[in-house]
Amino acid sequence: MNALAVEQNKQPRIFYFLLLVIGTLLLVAAMILPSLERLSSPSLQAGQVAPQDYLAVESTSYTSQVQTEQKQEAARRAVAPVYTRPDPSIARRQLEKISANLAFISSVRADTYGTMEQKLSDLSALEDIHLDQEMATRILSLSEARWGAVQQETIAVLEQLMRNVIRPDRLEDSRSSALSLVSLSFPENQAEIVAELASAFVTANSFYSEELTNAARDAAAAAIEPVNRTIIAGERIVQRGQVLNSADLEALQVLGFLQPQRQWQEMVSAATLALLSAAFFTFFFRRQHPLAANPRALELIAGLFLAFLFAGRMSLPGHIVIPYAFPLATYGLLVAILFGFKISVITSLPLAILTVFGMSNDMELMAYYILGTLFGILAIGAARRLTAFFSAGAAIALTGVLVVLAYRLPVPSTDWAGLLTLSGAALFNGLASASLTLVLQFFLAQFLGLTTPMQLTELTRPDHPLLQTIMREAPGTYQHSLQVANLAEQAAERIGADPLLTRVGALYHDAGKTHAAMYFIENQLPGFANPHESLDPQSSSAIIIRHVTDGVELLRRYHLPKRLWDFVLEHHGTTITNYQYVRAVEAAGGDEGKLNRDDYRYPGPRPQSRETAILMLADTCEAAVRAERPADEEALQRIIRGTVENRMANGQLDDTTLSLRDLAAIIDSFQTTLRGIYHPRVIYPKLENIKPAQLPAAADVPTLTRGQVEERALAATEAAPNPSLK
Repeated sequence: MNALAVEQNKQPRIFYFLLLVIGTLLLVAAMILPSLERLSSPSLQAGQVAPQDYLAVESTSYTSQVQTEQKQEAARRAVAPVYTRPDPSIARRQLEKISANLAFISSVRADTYGTMEQKLSDLSALEDIHLDQEMATRILSLSEARWGAVQQETIAVLEQLMRNVIRPDRLEDSRSSALSLVSLSFPENQAEIVAELASAFVTANSFYSEELTNAARDAAAAAIEPVNRTIIAGERIVQRGQVLNSADLEALQVLGFLQPQRQWQEMVSAATLALLSAAFFTFFFRRQHPLAANPRALELIAGLFLAFLFAGRMSLPGHIVIPYAFPLATYGLLVAILFGFKISVITSLPLAILTVFGMSNDMELMAYYILGTLFGILAIGAARRLTAFFSAGAAIALTGVLVVLAYRLPVPSTDWAGLLTLSGAALFNGLASASLTLVLQFFLAQFLGLTTPMQLTELTRPDHPLLQTIMREAPGTYQHSLQVANLAEQAAERIGADPLLTRVGALYHDAGKTHAAMYFIENQLPGFANPHESLDPQSSSAIIIRHVTDGVELLRRYHLPKRLWDFVLEHHGTTITNYQYVRAVEAAGGDEGKLNRDDYRYPGPRPQSRETAILMLADTCEAAVRAERPADEEALQRIIRGTVENRMANGQLDDTTLSLRDLAAIIDSFQTTLRGIYHPRVIYPKLENIKPAQLPAAADVPTLTRGQVEERALAATEAAPNPSLK
């Protein structure tokens, strides 16, 4: 293998490698971009103002930790401080103190040697009770009997007071109530002495317990039931401009609006799924040899896939209705029209999975997109007519509505307004998918030189300007093209090639003959001289060969797809104009060395596809059969087989993928079709050749009544063999 061949083999490999690397990087980027966008956006915090409206994407219920804690805190605050039980030891200690102080006062009263001033001074020295001079004077002036009664009543009042719960904050209230507890038998001035003495020894016997208070508050908080919050799909969680609180942030966190804590894990998962999809596409397209050999097709499929994936990943998350209106099925319809059903289904499934990855209702949306796309692909079929697009749009819309009902009806929180909204979005999805497909397939086909079934169907209409030109300028060529189109279409359908493309290519393959129609035998009138007779063989050959380049120029002028140019360029391959070459050899005295064989050769190239190869064979076989007029089936088969074998021997089919089985099917199809076109005709006798005596006289012709005619017809029907038994 020379260096040039090695270099040519390297170029496709480099292209596929670059396509794989760039496509994989873009695929990973499309998957992780939403996570990167959330990561770069500032996180919301309590006290901030909401930058936008936040609507719930789907209905959900959750236990609100924030609201539960708020209710628990309220229950804690509602619990009053807890105090200890009254301590009896404090009451006993106070009774002992008051008893000691009363005994000291009694000793001061009993001091017969002390003066009044000395006694008042002694009483003012008491530490546990502070008696002013007036109260001390009144105590010293009491009789011994009244003082004894006062002492007993004081101890009784203090004991009664200390039996109650006395908290530090209520100590003054307890002391002030001492007067009301003094026996009513005491005079007012003596009752005041009792109250003064008893209240001085009243002290708190119940104190605040932090431990008991916390236990009571904990019990009150524990009694609070968890707060469950239900959010309905479409509900506004936070309004733009609203100051956020903890409950709002919790709801946004549950619904996935806040920056997740496990951001890098999500990115790794998305990237892994993207790499897995890239590996799947690599293995799949390596097995699809016809498509893998078409770099332009691979570029288009990859571009469409990434475009719809980027659009979906960037616009769908965080929305409720938009995912149901997003026309993802457009991708499947476009690929089905341009490259076939199988490729469309195989690539549409990963697209749906990757688009909804990480969304809260991903399973529902996955079923929504996959089923809608599949039904749309089945409904659009070959897409030869405008009605096929309406059928596809209706199928996508109806499938979407049914999927919405199937997933939403079992949910208790689903409301009819939400169902109607999502159903309306599904209807819009079907309409948008069909409309976008109709528009995009036209522009993509024009830009990439592809053909669509609808475009091809339009080109088969007899009122197409170029067909009208062929019909008007070269009527024989037009009839020949119709015969070849029927022949090639049947053969293409037999071997699984594209019959519509083959038919259209056959209709226009000889368009170049309109520039010099009379130089081609099918357009020459009987009895007129053949113009080639007056030309030298090389000039004659140049005129014949020129119909190929003239045909391409016509197709370019009439804006026919470039795919049809191949049929014009390849339908003769690199064969030679045999008739002119033989004449040239005769003129050279049989010495082929004097001639340049390439001067009589079509420019080619040889057929590069099954469709153009079928056209070459159909064109040659039709012309050969029309010229030789075989008398029987065997002669017809011999002509067809010999023509096909001749093209094989000349290497004209080497660049196609036609197998021997395909060629056998093509020969059989040609034989069947040509038998119907050029079958033997019955030669009817002419009336003037019959002698008058052989003709019956008019009077001798029997006349049948209507009833006799019906009886004979019925008898003939009953006597005829049953066609179903043949």
